[in-house]
Amino acid sequence: MHLAKTALTTFDQLLATLDHLLNKAATSEQGEALLLARLAPDMLPLATQVRFTTQQVYNTLNRAFGASHAGVDTDHTSFAEAQTHLAEVRALIAAAHETEPLAETAMVEFDLPNGMAFALTVSDYVRDWSLPQFHFHLMTAYAILRHAGLPIGKADYMGYMMQHLKSPPEG
Repeated sequence: MHLAKTALTTFDQLLATLDHLLNKAATSEQGEALLLARLAPDMLPLATQVRFTTQQVYNTLNRAFGASHAGVDTDHTSFAEAQTHLAEVRALIAAAHETEPLAETAMVEFDLPNGMAFALTVSDYVRDWSLPQFHFHLMTAYAILRHAGLPIGKADYMGYMMQHLKSPPEG
């Protein structure tokens, strides 16, 4: 299977995880203030990590599927707004499952704001850039919430695995 198609499933499952985490954050005592929480002073806040996580999906749809989604260029100011955005991105992923990606050997070129420029195949782009960047920002969001004291754990992060559970644990 084309790696870009596989990435869609990964994105969808883990955006559901992010939605779950944001729901827990929204109902915590800290509430919306968590959107500004950071791991360290020089790191970006939770709201930016959420935005950057979804931006990887937009970029992949654009670069690997030939779409033209603009994405979001400002941080969300509420959990409700962020969760609505996640639902919209997941709908784009569902629609993309019905389309064919560009050839794995097609070239992707992009520039970063710091002046770095890259040229790589679609397959290399998804494997070496898109998926790692997506996971980095998602895990950073998770880490921010843990650092802020939210009672979440691996089961919250890996909830999508329940679809593969053979039998309930004994005990």
